[in-house]
Amino acid sequence: MDTNRHEQTCELERSTVESIGFGGRVSRFLQLIRFSHTIFALPFALGALIVAADGLPSVRTFLLVMLCMVFARTAAMLFNRLVDWSLDRRNPRTASRHMLVSKSVAQIFLVVSSAGFVGSAAAINQLTFLLAPVALATIFFYSVTKRFTSATHFFLGLALAVAPVGAWIAQTARVDLAPIVLGAGVICWVAGFDLIYATQDYDFDRREGIRSLVVRFGIARSLRLAQLLHLLTFLALIGFGFAAKLGAVYYCAMLIVAAALFYEHRTATKLDLAGINRAFFQSNALVSAVFFAAVCVDRLI
Repeated sequence: MDTNRHEQTCELERSTVESIGFGGRVSRFLQLIRFSHTIFALPFALGALIVAADGLPSVRTFLLVMLCMVFARTAAMLFNRLVDWSLDRRNPRTASRHMLVSKSVAQIFLVVSSAGFVGSAAAINQLTFLLAPVALATIFFYSVTKRFTSATHFFLGLALAVAPVGAWIAQTARVDLAPIVLGAGVICWVAGFDLIYATQDYDFDRREGIRSLVVRFGIARSLRLAQLLHLLTFLALIGFGFAAKLGAVYYCAMLIVAAALFYEHRTATKLDLAGINRAFFQSNALVSAVFFAAVCVDRLI
C-alpha cells in the first residue's frame, strides 16, 4: 500500500511539473535554487574583485567571475536540494520544494552547472582552474555536514566565503591577506544569520535528529551566539578596510552595516516567523549592498 501511494505521489509530481509552461518552469527553477539570495554573496565577490583590480577589472575577467558565481551557486543549491530531497518533503517549511522541478532535471542541471563552473574557472587563470575542484568540494560539503556536526552553520559560511577569495584570485592569481580577512568576515556573517534562520526549524530538527547549534544550545543561546558572530563580522569588515587600504567613505558605510545587523537581531528576538524572514532578507541584502557600494565609491570615484 505504501509503495502504491509513493508511486502515485511521484506520478502526480511528474505530471504537475510537465504541465507547466517554459516560463513557469524557469520561475520554479529559480525558486528552487533561491536565485534571489544571490544578492547576499555576489556583492562581496564583486567588491573583492574591484579592490583587487584597484578599479574596474577587464570585461573578460568580470564576465568569467560572474559565470563562476552563477554556476557555482546553482550547483551548490541543486546539490543541497538533492541531498535533502526526502528531508525537505517532511519539513513543513520546505515541503513544496520537490514540486518545483523533477529530481531528474535537478540532477542534469547539477552536472551542467558544475562543468560550467570548472570551465569558466579554467578560462581565468591556472590557479583558479587548479582550485576549482576544491571550491566545488567545499560548497558541496556543507550540504552533508548537518548529518555529523552541529557546526554546519560555519560550513555554510565557508561555502559563501569562497566567492570573494575566488574573485580576488581571479584578478591577481594569488592569495593575499585582504581577501582572507574578508572571507573570515563572510563566514561569521553567514553563520550568524543562518543561526537566526535555523530557529524556524528548531522543533523539526530535534524531531528528525538534524544537527545544528540551535538544537544543541537552544534558541536563546543561539541568538546570543549570532550576535557575537555579527560583532566579529563588523570587526572583520573594518579589518578588510585596513588591509585593502580603503578610505573614510568605506568606514562610514560600515555604520550602516552595523545598524542593519542590529535591526536583524532586534527582530529575531521576537521569534516572529514573518518578521524573521523579512529581516533576514532585508538586513542581509543591505549589508552586502552597502559593502559593495562603499568599495565602489572608494575605488571608482
